[in-house]
Amino acid sequence: MAGRRLGRWGSPPWGALAALAAALLLRVRAQPPEAARRQGGQLRVDQAWLRVRGEGLAEAATVSWRSEACFQCLFQELASLAPNGTVEEASVAVDCQHGLALRVSGAAEGQELCRAHYHFGEFGNYSLIVKSDPSSQKILCNIVINQEPVNSYLPIFFAFLIYMGTFALLALGQFCVNSIEPIRNWLYVKMNPRETDRLINSELGSPRRTDSISSGLPPGVWSPGSTIQRLRSLDTFRGLALTIMVFVNYGGGKYWFFKHQSWNGLTVADLVFPWFVFIMGTSTALSLSSMLRRGCSKRQLLLKILWRSFLLILIGVVVVNPNYCLGPLSWDNLRIPGVLQRLGCTYLVVAGLELLFAKPVPDSTSVVLYMTTVAFDPEGVLGTINSVILAFLGLQGGKILLLFKDQPRQIMLRFCVWSVIMGVISAVLTKCSKEDGFIPVNKNLWSVSYVTTLSSFAFILLLLIYYLVDVKRVWSGAPFFFPGMNSILVYVGHEIFENYFPFKWKMRGPQSHSEHLAQNLIATSLWVVISYGLYQKRIFWKI
Repeated sequence: MAGRRLGRWGSPPWGALAALAAALLLRVRAQPPEAARRQGGQLRVDQAWLRVRGEGLAEAATVSWRSEACFQCLFQELASLAPNGTVEEASVAVDCQHGLALRVSGAAEGQELCRAHYHFGEFGNYSLIVKSDPSSQKILCNIVINQEPVNSYLPIFFAFLIYMGTFALLALGQFCVNSIEPIRNWLYVKMNPRETDRLINSELGSPRRTDSISSGLPPGVWSPGSTIQRLRSLDTFRGLALTIMVFVNYGGGKYWFFKHQSWNGLTVADLVFPWFVFIMGTSTALSLSSMLRRGCSKRQLLLKILWRSFLLILIGVVVVNPNYCLGPLSWDNLRIPGVLQRLGCTYLVVAGLELLFAKPVPDSTSVVLYMTTVAFDPEGVLGTINSVILAFLGLQGGKILLLFKDQPRQIMLRFCVWSVIMGVISAVLTKCSKEDGFIPVNKNLWSVSYVTTLSSFAFILLLLIYYLVDVKRVWSGAPFFFPGMNSILVYVGHEIFENYFPFKWKMRGPQSHSEHLAQNLIATSLWVVISYGLYQKRIFWKI
């Protein structure tokens, strides 16, 4: 029995520590081409040099560009070419995150001479040769590679190998340790998971295996026999979402798919916050049901909900206005909305409504791409309405866990059904298209299709984690389980200490993806290690 429990409570994230050192190897920077430096400028991340060359043109021409990721955008002028058969050159830095459409236009309005589509590589050096073809009397556009680009995705590949290799070694080591009974028993006594269980009370309502005496419940309600099976899959799900959230907030290696989508569509960064909202709803259903079953009055629970929501909003306002060294804040630049504020409002609505109707269950960034100057807040009031819907869908997952707690097949079947239903709704609303649906997936607006799509993904992900962690127990949930147990502390900490060493340091210029990725992975891994240390010390920040 001790050995089996050690397998579930073990897996310390020493792999993350090893990966910290290994990630330093990723700091080999890709230098901009020598030809680019001769132009008198420095390339930034996701840029390439393009030399525009005109040969034998009978009239002046204008070269314009448009990102293929920019929906129905106008072409922007890139360079001008002189007429009269002279050779004209211009060198410009172009974006290489997405493919570009290059158009050469004549002097007459609407006159298109030629067009080219190309996806440039980072730090590459290219030439766009625009010349007149006497035989066909047409203008030809040809792109020539002067210097090969670097492979900007190699750092991700190497980082993946390092982390996976470390986790594989840890799994092998844990298996060997568990096979030696004296060591296994000593570790189990040292870690004392039963005592840790008793102290755990997640701030967003995840249930406990054993109720804490200091939980504020009426006297006599708690007893050693009053237990509830804690689902590690919920904390693992929350920790996974939080870990990715920290990574993308720190920059995500400056890769475009780790940044929020400018308008319609989804990137990795757009997934994690909705998943956090979803699992909050799931945990709320379990928490309220547990406390009602133990005899806590609805009045006490309502006060607890109000207090928890107030604290989330208050902490959020402090976190998003970190002008600690610049004097007091003014009302002119005070920001009210934010991530924790939305969580607080969502929790208040969902938990409040659930409390009114709940019964104990029987023991059975458009800024970059679209160049907008209009102010907006991604955590504004209107988006909070749909976040309540997402948390409500997560709450249904919690009800499923309560109603079928001893029937994992029924639980997984219903998770799958909910995922399919939400996926079908999303397919109808979006017409399976990024831009052309009735309601496109849009993170900035928290559109209905965004909610249904992310909830579909969340049900499937929760199903997989539940199956691996709580049903088959082939995965302890580490290392994501640990930040999941201290999610508010990790979130607030990573926001406050974002610009401090060792989470951030000054890089040499010009920078590259490898430098940014190494820095962001080290910072994220440090928070996983910190959360593991807090877990071992039985320190849990609850509100």
